[in-house]
Amino acid sequence: MKHHAPTYRAARRITALALAGLLLALPGCGGDSGSGSGDPNAPVTLRFSWWGNEDRAKLTQQAIDAFQTANPGITVKPEYGDFNGYFDKLATSVAANDAPDVITLGGAYPREYGDRGALLDLAEVKDTLKTDKIDQAALSNGNFDGKQYGVPTGVNAFGVVVNPKVFKAAGVPLPDDDTWTWEDFRRIAEQVAKGSPKGTYGAEDPTSADMLDLYARQRGESLYTEEGKVGISEKTLTDWFTMTTALRDAGATPPASLTSELAGQPAPEQTLMGRGLAGMQLDWTNQLGSLRKASGAELVLMRAPGESTATKPGMWLQASQIYTISARTKHQEAAAKLVNFLVNDPAAGKITLANRGIPANSEVLTAVKPSLPKDEGASADFIAQITPKVGPALIIGPTGSTESVKILERTNAEVLFNRQTPAQGAKRFLEELTSAIR
Repeated sequence: MKHHAPTYRAARRITALALAGLLLALPGCGGDSGSGSGDPNAPVTLRFSWWGNEDRAKLTQQAIDAFQTANPGITVKPEYGDFNGYFDKLATSVAANDAPDVITLGGAYPREYGDRGALLDLAEVKDTLKTDKIDQAALSNGNFDGKQYGVPTGVNAFGVVVNPKVFKAAGVPLPDDDTWTWEDFRRIAEQVAKGSPKGTYGAEDPTSADMLDLYARQRGESLYTEEGKVGISEKTLTDWFTMTTALRDAGATPPASLTSELAGQPAPEQTLMGRGLAGMQLDWTNQLGSLRKASGAELVLMRAPGESTATKPGMWLQASQIYTISARTKHQEAAAKLVNFLVNDPAAGKITLANRGIPANSEVLTAVKPSLPKDEGASADFIAQITPKVGPALIIGPTGSTESVKILERTNAEVLFNRQTPAQGAKRFLEELTSAIR
């Protein structure tokens, strides 16, 4: 979640980097959880923050336990919470000079925090934290202006989650994701909705910042340019909102009130797909297992519509999340040891498997693949299948671009509630996003 990525569908609700302007003004070093004695052998306590549900928390704690067993002088204190509140809480703690030592970020946040001096340049711990076996496309998601601020937790892709059970009940054949177009997506979503009981839809409203980027990339554009400007055109946005309102009008996607309600629900089990009430959902590949578990259905992954007919492929491989180290930590080496263990040690990989994406370290992936459960194995197979077909690495948004999710959520509501036309919504979104990144 998942510049976007993040892992839950509530990436639509990533909160702004509140109080970030205070970062450089604050003195001292954060993460002072150890003895402070200066003795390199003294016990150290690290604070480690991430977002996620209870399943992720249990797996992460198991990995922490394994790390602590291998490093008896280091204690790791976990700090995690619901996705919607994670970034607000983190921004407040960083601004108050109380940042965790190891911080999980996603999307444009590594760039924002890095630009503001809050993250450690990992070149300072290169002897401890190795990156030579990590997928380069995913590694680039944490590299800005020549500095490596973070390493990927795993590799992810944004595509379509499909419920064959809903399709079968509606009497609609599954799409051919090697050939389907956005017009096919619209038509199929309508067919599924018409053949389903009331309350079951062809798809959830597909609008998200990730989806806009994919859609724009298919047209030779992108949400942002390499120069840090807005890159998506007003026409592309208008075309998108024209399609989504048509889906809504046909009953293929939920009414505006339900879409607005769903935007505030972060967990996979709260989505329509997780409740077995949607045929299709645009989402990240690492959500397959959670969505299968929630729905009780054998969900499948498919390429996004329009990939084979587009000007350029819109899909890309991306770091699921990014592990970073606070620039103010007093325990650089210990923090680097923790991150190195999480991304490079097969012992950690065999615990977390694909919960944070398919392992980006090639040796870890080889070691864990035979152990991957069926759901995570399906995600790994899908990533392997699409890798030769995806486009180049995503252009990460500039400072201020994390506002895009809130701006888009507001704009989408205005359009879906018919308070603005698709063209008006497109113009509003561009104006607000352009203002946010200045």
